[in-house]
Amino acid sequence: MTLDNYLYYVILPALSIAILLVFYRFFKGPTISDRVVAVDLLVTIGIGVIAVYSILSHQPTFLDIALILALIGFLATVAYSFYIQKRKNRNE
Repeated sequence: MTLDNYLYYVILPALSIAILLVFYRFFKGPTISDRVVAVDLLVTIGIGVIAVYSILSHQPTFLDIALILALIGFLATVAYSFYIQKRKNRNE
């Protein structure tokens, strides 16, 4: 089994199933925190899909896009946690 076959038949289906499960959590999530974590996980899975596509298409420039997406996702998570902390301090 070559790397391309492994990526096509194992990794991409696993990422697809993960996306479906995370979308379920996003729509079903009882709190806003669950939904934010689901969006963060979708960004992470999207980074994985971009990385797999980069390997399959032999285009290393897509890894730069994945890195930028990872930085944006990290900053969004930090901003949300800052918002939660401020809201918690205001309610005390």
